[in-house]
Amino acid sequence: MTRTTPSTSPDEDSPTSALASAPGRATVETPDAAVRAAYARREARAADARYSWFDPGYVAMMHELEHATLLTLSRELTTPLDAVHVLDVGCGRGDWLSQLVKWGATPQRLTGVDLLPERVALARLLCAPGVAVSCASATRLPYVAHSFDVVLQATVMTSILDRDVRHAVAAEMARVLRPSGFILWYDFVVDNPRNRDVRGVTIREMGELFPGWRIGARRVTLAPPLLRPLARRSLLMAQLLSRVPLLRTHSLAVLRPPG
Repeated sequence: MTRTTPSTSPDEDSPTSALASAPGRATVETPDAAVRAAYARREARAADARYSWFDPGYVAMMHELEHATLLTLSRELTTPLDAVHVLDVGCGRGDWLSQLVKWGATPQRLTGVDLLPERVALARLLCAPGVAVSCASATRLPYVAHSFDVVLQATVMTSILDRDVRHAVAAEMARVLRPSGFILWYDFVVDNPRNRDVRGVTIREMGELFPGWRIGARRVTLAPPLLRPLARRSLLMAQLLSRVPLLRTHSLAVLRPPG
């Protein structure tokens, strides 16, 4: 179903009603062009064909991730999901935002931001009415401090190869998060030898990006080169192998500010 850009107003306390204009914010020179070029190479390789809901490997991966994420949210949230303000950093076409709506989140309390205008346009079409999506760099998030209960990043940080830019993005995520909130993190732990545009983020580096924060992380997602062919032949075998931590390539983590 085609969605149109919502015309309804956000909640009074919604962060989308107060775009950041605070003085004194650091301006970071970012290699945004490098990120755009990386996604262009990905599209040229037709990598998106592997992320189809008609591919058994992708279905198996997403079902396992959905289960793990719901368990995490049920454990970490202290208020119902429909009362939580969430920011998805690097939202792409809005897949996670749509999932959150399916799980019970209020669309008017969901916000996405992405660097690429074409992905922002697609997200605005695909997401539920009320979801706000903006085009901006993650190093300069257009929201005031302490706006969100949950800040989500999924396979975004590993696409940023420059160390300083990673730290700038982490600082912005920390800035817009409420002191009582948490960052929900899903990303590669290991490098992808087949994709030079991806560099894994270890638990140790998470600690460097967010010094002093409390980090709870678990390994998830069977290595895709194993998962895809296995799931096409035997979903049970793929599920059994996914229980071996050393074969998991991603981390699902919750990061909470000090205090």
